[in-house]
Amino acid sequence: MILFAQVSIQTGQVAAQSGIGLGSAIAVVCSWQRNRSIFWAILAGILSWIYVIYFAITREEDETK
Repeated sequence: MILFAQVSIQTGQVAAQSGIGLGSAIAVVCSWQRNRSIFWAILAGILSWIYVIYFAITREEDETK
């Protein structure tokens, strides 16, 4: 059981250190869906969770589908 916990922790640390975060990925997708602009998608990726929360607050009914 201890070996499994060590492998799980190490895997989580490697995943957290490489690539983009979940907030950045969600922000880029939301921004692209709304604006269709690479510039705004990159900016949203940098702001990550701040943009995700902004998107959730300001979205319109037709964007929920």
